[in-house]
Amino acid sequence: MLSERYPDAHCELDFRTPFELLVATVLSAQTTDVRVNAVTPALFARYPDPVSMAGAERESLEALLRPTGFFRAKAQAVQALSADLVQRFDATVPATLRELTTLPGVGRKTANVVLGNAFEVPGITVDTHVGRLVRRFGWTEETDPVKVEHAIGALIPRREWTQLSHVLIFHGRRVCHARKPACGACPVHRLCPSSGIGENDPTRAAAMVKDAPPR
Repeated sequence: MLSERYPDAHCELDFRTPFELLVATVLSAQTTDVRVNAVTPALFARYPDPVSMAGAERESLEALLRPTGFFRAKAQAVQALSADLVQRFDATVPATLRELTTLPGVGRKTANVVLGNAFEVPGITVDTHVGRLVRRFGWTEETDPVKVEHAIGALIPRREWTQLSHVLIFHGRRVCHARKPACGACPVHRLCPSSGIGENDPTRAAAMVKDAPPR
């Protein structure tokens, strides 16, 4: 039912290359994809690859990243991973979970975003939305992201992992909000064991549904 509700669910970070997606995903921490997408065109116009990013003048890089918040830490992070790509991977983003997670600041969540969307390797992205929804659905009681990832993987065919992540993130951003979900506007509310914790009135719930960000 959720896949029917969001047939166009996709990664909402704009990218053209695996490197751009890797950097954009790192920058998306504690900010919105919309804000990251507003920053990355100028960022990648100046630093389009690991070599140029690793050699960037720090103040110039920080100035470009300032709108994303925590810009000093993020500048350090993207330069460190860029330098590592140059030194260990011939300036090429690796296409395995094991290798990606050896890069500075790259955990399983970021690695799975890159694998699923840049390389078409199935991966489960356990962000705050996915973790919240699967617990509300009763799929798992785990809170550790790695344990949540494994629990979902045991329930869902591997070929569906990437798209499932997109669908859950879409639903979490638009309907199943953290503080008060719009239960009355949810296509699976009759099946959800957590139905009723939010707004049940269909009219009021519909008013709580968030629009998709502009593209």
